[in-house]
Amino acid sequence: MAEETAAAPTAAPAPQAQTEAPKDDKPRFVKKPGGKPVRRRPCAFCMEKCVYIDYKDVNRLRKYLTENGKIVPRRQSGLCARHQREITTAVKRARNMSLI
Repeated sequence: MAEETAAAPTAAPAPQAQTEAPKDDKPRFVKKPGGKPVRRRPCAFCMEKCVYIDYKDVNRLRKYLTENGKIVPRRQSGLCARHQREITTAVKRARNMSLI
């Protein structure tokens, strides 16, 4: 073992800096492919600070249904994801109870 090779000194890896902090805000403007950015309207239920969407409130639920009785998608209704899920559940309950 007379011939021991000396290990070449290696540089320690440099610590990686964070490039950006995660954003907590949702985008206020949605960029359209061929035009100006469109501002998202706020969720109607978030504005009212509604805790529970009642399936018996048929007049309110009808705003989120088409003429054929289909549930309007979120991008058309302007609801947030949470309230869109609650609307879907309320509409399905109202359909089951034959209210709609």
